[in-house]
Amino acid sequence: MDFKKEKTLVLIKPDGIQRGLIGEIIHRYERTGLKLIGLKLVLPTEELVEHHYLVDPDWKIKSGQKSIDAYLAKGLTPPSSEPEKMGELILEKLKKYLTSGPVIAMVWQGMNAVGVIRKITGATEPLTSDVGTIRGDLTIDSYEIADVDRRSVRNLIHASSSIIDAEKEINLWFKPEELINYRLVGESILYDVNLDGILE
Repeated sequence: MDFKKEKTLVLIKPDGIQRGLIGEIIHRYERTGLKLIGLKLVLPTEELVEHHYLVDPDWKIKSGQKSIDAYLAKGLTPPSSEPEKMGELILEKLKKYLTSGPVIAMVWQGMNAVGVIRKITGATEPLTSDVGTIRGDLTIDSYEIADVDRRSVRNLIHASSSIIDAEKEINLWFKPEELINYRLVGESILYDVNLDGILE
């Protein structure tokens, strides 16, 4: 794989669209030098959402355990102590959340795309996301409040967690012909070894 052409999937979730944050979110990713190669507005089905999260067969257990750990770290009691059961609860809430309105699906390409996007996006829970991240700056939700309301945490964005997951997720949301191969002028600054061609 050409590491300069690493790809990742980003979804702007219904809350991000409803709050008019599409431009702000795209702007933050674009400023890094990553290239947007796919973009569309989608109204997801529950089936698509389930396939999306289960591209990793261990997703329920991993997400369930991560959620349990987050509760315990805050001295709170999780709704379930069984990771898989907790993962099932999370998935049902996510299906309701992501099918509540349109979603922007995007594919970003560039060096370290997965890691760069995740760094800018911030932690899954907005309350504990760092200042300077999209979730840390632009929303205020928490696991605790989401549980009180019996809903998914509203965190604006989904970002692929690994190169392997990104590839699977991109194939779910995009046909190959929907991804555009083109050149940005700025790529010569980011990737040209010697910065040839700057001086006339």
